[in-house]
This record gives sequence, structure tokens and C-alpha cells, in this order.
Amino acid sequence: MNVSRENFKLYAITDRRALGGRSLVSAVEEAVSGGAGIVQIREKGLSFEEFLEEASLVKKVTDKYGVPLIINDSTEVCLRIGASGVHIGQKDTDIITARRILGEKSIIGVSAKTVEQALYAEENGADYLGVGAAFSTGSKADASTIDHRVYGEITKAVNIPVVAIGGITAENMSSLEGSGIDGVAVISALFGKPDIKAAAEELKRLSGLYFKK
Repeated sequence: MNVSRENFKLYAITDRRALGGRSLVSAVEEAVSGGAGIVQIREKGLSFEEFLEEASLVKKVTDKYGVPLIINDSTEVCLRIGASGVHIGQKDTDIITARRILGEKSIIGVSAKTVEQALYAEENGADYLGVGAAFSTGSKADASTIDHRVYGEITKAVNIPVVAIGGITAENMSSLEGSGIDGVAVISALFGKPDIKAAAEELKRLSGLYFKK
């Protein structure tokens, strides 16, 4: 995996619906200039070609800052634009298939809610895990929350980075302290703010305080 654990302190996930009409490309640039170490482009409702075009534009920004760009779900888009990797859910492409398609150099993240899912993902080539939902969230309608004790169980069971996801804000992050996670994945707490760069700086600072050093 060509990325360090430090990158996972602040994992930015895009959602144009949170931007209030602002440019996604400029929003991503604000996020990475403020400290986001990884960007995942997750834009529901776009056609394949629209998603491909948007991802290509975002990649120019992440390349400029040396930040990995992760594509949500689509190995095809990842290959077409030369992105750093993909993130897949439990209902998406299986980790074994994704690894076979993308090869060993690509970063592959997997969503997990249980120790069993986490171990399966790691054993079959996942580079990191996104675990949640930590709190209730409007970004994903079918995301049920998990007991925060699960974070500790998963981080003790695996050796790959673990990020918490789901409804995380600067105000509630501290409740995850001591869980063993490497950082947080955020959408609204970053892209829903008027000053995205300032929000990124604060989230990165807090993540550095609360989570793995």
C-alpha cells in the first residue's frame, strides 16, 4: 500500500449535495490544502460518463498535492483515470475480485461492521477498513450505527489502518478516543462547511489529538 497511516487521520469523502452549488474540484482543493490525507470521490446520481469526467478533474487536484484518490465502488473508473484505488462496500465487488482486477499496487479499502468482515477483508488483500456508522448520518440512508466497542475489537483484530465513518463531527470525535482507530472519514463535517479548508485543519488537528500517533 503506497500510503502511510498518517494519511488516514483525515479521510475526505465527497458529496456535491453538501456544497450548495460550489465547485467540487475547488472544494477538494480546499480540503487537501487543509490537511485531508486521502480523498474518496463518492458522487451518487451521476451517469458513468459524468462520474468519470468529475473524477478525472478531481484527480488533477489530488495529484498536485500528492494525495491518494480513491474511487467509490468502481474498479472501471479507477483503471480508466489511473486513480490510487477503490473503496468497496459489503454489497459491492468482492475484495478478491477487486484485487485481481486492480493488481497489487492499488489501494483497496473495504467497509466493515464486524470483526468477521474485517478479518475477511484483511486476509484477502484489503489495505484499510472503513468502519461505521459511528453516529447517525443523513449521507447514507441505509447506514445503521454500531456499538463503539466494535472499533476496539476490530482494531485489535487487524493490522491494517481503520477509519471510523458515519456522522462524525468535530464535536463528537472525542467519544471515539481510545478506540484504536487511525482517523476519521467525513463528508458533511468537511464539505458542508462554509470554510472547507478551516474545517479540514480543525478536523485534522483533533484527529491527531484523539487517535493513533
